[in-house]
Amino acid sequence: MKFLKFLIIIFISLTTSIKADLDKDLMNQLEDGEKLIFIRHAYASGSGDPSNFNLNDCSTQRNLSEEGKKQAQKIGKFFTNNNIKIEKVFSSEWCRCKETAEIAFNDYFTKNFLNSFYSPKYEKNKTKQIEELEDYVQKFKSSKNLVFVTHYVLILEVLNYAPSSGEIVVSDKNFNMIGSIKINY
Repeated sequence: MKFLKFLIIIFISLTTSIKADLDKDLMNQLEDGEKLIFIRHAYASGSGDPSNFNLNDCSTQRNLSEEGKKQAQKIGKFFTNNNIKIEKVFSSEWCRCKETAEIAFNDYFTKNFLNSFYSPKYEKNKTKQIEELEDYVQKFKSSKNLVFVTHYVLILEVLNYAPSSGEIVVSDKNFNMIGSIKINY
């Protein structure tokens, strides 16, 4: 039994130091710049959007909860506290993404290639959006990082990774995922 406890302590110690090394490596990568930073919008309860959803009317959409607003503040503090250099912040046109970008970064621009294609109404846009995103990234020249506040489906499509609400996912310009940082609400 003592040996089992010893092994558990060793395992916990090793995984903690491995995680710390991975976090340090990811932070170094962000300091180097030229990374794509995908952020899934902060917490908005439920999934998808109501049937009366209108892109131009936030009252018809699934929006950030109070927890989501706090999470967006934590996202902003993460970037500020770590002095992560950002060239630009882009958001989906969905209100929950714009609100996340507004709370976290204040200054942002919308790009429709970051929009969700989860609902049948928008799924036909997927291929065009991905092509426009890839084209934009290919033409983008800066030594700083580029932030995209977007949706689960887009991040899953381009990085083959399923993020949690408010999760920060970092990749290189070839869409190779480097790591992620979970920001709790």
